[in-house]
Amino acid sequence: MKEHRLLSALLVMALIVVGCSSNDGIDSGNAGKGAEDEGNDQTSIGSEESEVELSFWTFGANYDSLIEEYTEENPNVTITIQQLDMEDHHTSLFTALSAGAGAPDIAAIEVSEIDSYKRAEDKFINLYDLGAADLEADYLDWAWEIGSSVDGDFLLGVPTDIEPTVMYYRADVFEEAGLPSESGEVEELLQTWEDYRQAAETILAKTGKKMVDNSEPVFKAKRDQASEQYFNEQGELMIESSPYMKQAYDDTSQWIEEGYIDNIGMWSREWRNGIQEGNFATLLGPVWMSETIKEYAPDDTNWRVAHIPEGSGNWGGSWLTIPEETDYPEEAYEFLTWLVAPEQQMKSFEERGTFPSTPEAYDDPDFTKKMNDHYGGENVAELFAEAALEVEYVHKGSLFEDVNEEILIGLDNVYDGADPEEEWQEVINRVERRVFR
Repeated sequence: MKEHRLLSALLVMALIVVGCSSNDGIDSGNAGKGAEDEGNDQTSIGSEESEVELSFWTFGANYDSLIEEYTEENPNVTITIQQLDMEDHHTSLFTALSAGAGAPDIAAIEVSEIDSYKRAEDKFINLYDLGAADLEADYLDWAWEIGSSVDGDFLLGVPTDIEPTVMYYRADVFEEAGLPSESGEVEELLQTWEDYRQAAETILAKTGKKMVDNSEPVFKAKRDQASEQYFNEQGELMIESSPYMKQAYDDTSQWIEEGYIDNIGMWSREWRNGIQEGNFATLLGPVWMSETIKEYAPDDTNWRVAHIPEGSGNWGGSWLTIPEETDYPEEAYEFLTWLVAPEQQMKSFEERGTFPSTPEAYDDPDFTKKMNDHYGGENVAELFAEAALEVEYVHKGSLFEDVNEEILIGLDNVYDGADPEEEWQEVINRVERRVFR
């Protein structure tokens, strides 16, 4: 994770330097060829006799079936897909953009990385120049704003999937503690964070179990409900001048000290076992967590889904961009906008579970009727949609993840016995060294 954060910082510096240099003499016809030369896993879909070959770099979601549909409807286009894990994908994109050659015609960028790339707008096409303003009404406001510049004049990317956050909880643990366990009852019980704290106190006393797996999702949930976070729109660090992040840190630290928060690392064996055995009462996480729970606890139907107290955030998703060196900007844009249109987003949701950024999909009968036996037979997709509609846009900034990492380190130290106030000052010191170095 630290290497990934360093990559983001290096990306900002390198792209700014490269952006100030000349591209004279670079063969733009090499766009999208660099990764193939390195032997990376690629798939070409479409006719070998097509006039246009588009390269598409992505991670996570598999769009093969949709691309097959597109190339059948557009036989003059072949699309070559490079599919890597998220970190390798961004490393390859960073390398190509820094070199000024080898970037694809279309590139996905994950939400935690996108503000870093905004510092290098000259390496991308402004999608507003290709007519993207006509599409804005189709997308959630906050998701669209994530892909645009602070002044709103430059659109770097259009959102594909998003990941609104909800509360997954164990009905059997709530019942054992003498608390309501059905989704509507739990939401009524846990309307505020103080309600959540009181339930945690009861669950710990009656069952001996912690309320939540670790401090990260608690802090993130509180952070994402704030109207401002680490940086303002002028890029100024504001965690000392703004009360919101300190309050989120203080609340999380207090719950650590009171014994309501465990310190089980996500993806660890203990964490996977905890999901299966119900060793903690809740998980605060995004849509993709629903599949993770089913994977690790396939035969356990005690998990349920409800809204997070006081509002949802977003934890994941990707935005599609067009690097400026493409030879086919119009064709790339035509494919990009087709792929992220509401109809195709609904198909992706049905086939792969990627959650749509287009609210039109939430009214689709196939969406509103989608039940999930693993979560008490409830329509969890509809609940996810309600969460998505609650999210508010908050400016993050290119060094957001650097600051976030230091706060999470601080909370780990509190769990290990550090004084919260002293540790907060250490967090500030570490953040300032990273931001102002």
